[in-house]
Amino acid sequence: MSGKYTEEITGRSIARYTEKYASQVSPLAQKLFAETSAHYEQSRMLSPLFQGALLSMLSKIIRPQCILEFGTFTGFSALCLAEGLGVDGKLVTLDNNPGITEIAQRYFDASRFGQQIQLILGDALLTLEKLDISPDLVYIDAAKNQYIQYYESVLPIMKSGGIILADNVLWKGLVVSEIRDNMTLDLHQFNKHVASDLRTENLILPIYDGVHLIRKC
Repeated sequence: MSGKYTEEITGRSIARYTEKYASQVSPLAQKLFAETSAHYEQSRMLSPLFQGALLSMLSKIIRPQCILEFGTFTGFSALCLAEGLGVDGKLVTLDNNPGITEIAQRYFDASRFGQQIQLILGDALLTLEKLDISPDLVYIDAAKNQYIQYYESVLPIMKSGGIILADNVLWKGLVVSEIRDNMTLDLHQFNKHVASDLRTENLILPIYDGVHLIRKC
């Protein structure tokens, strides 16, 4: 497939088509998405509905016993990821904003995964040092300048075959711009870091703001 052809089929019209003919996220996740979009100024940080469906699908394929999430926000991505948990599985989500995560806890409590989702507030890297977990699936969507640190902190505790997903790695397409701000440079360096890491294999999925799909060898 040529690069020109790829560019032609990844426009907004194709995005609308793929959304129309894709499975939807759960009704509870849809309700949370709508509430966040309507009432929170930072709703731009919310993953799109289609991406939520992708997270749910990948989690159901992987069937993780332990999921770790960096960056809770209002809990939409956690609700989607929890869909793949087994009966005894757990999801640990880390954030340092008690105000914005209040809505997340409310929706976690209302979900059928309420007893399986643990929201921990505080510095994510310091918190992780105190946790005794070996996640099968990790989702990174927090401070962009710490992506490499998040990645390096979880890789050693993951088993072979474990999956890491990192959001926003194309950063509005600015990673290919000649003029890059600090945030863009941080994400570009993360992508380079992963691509050169012989411990993993990776793909960057060009959907919405870009999702880096990484598998530990």
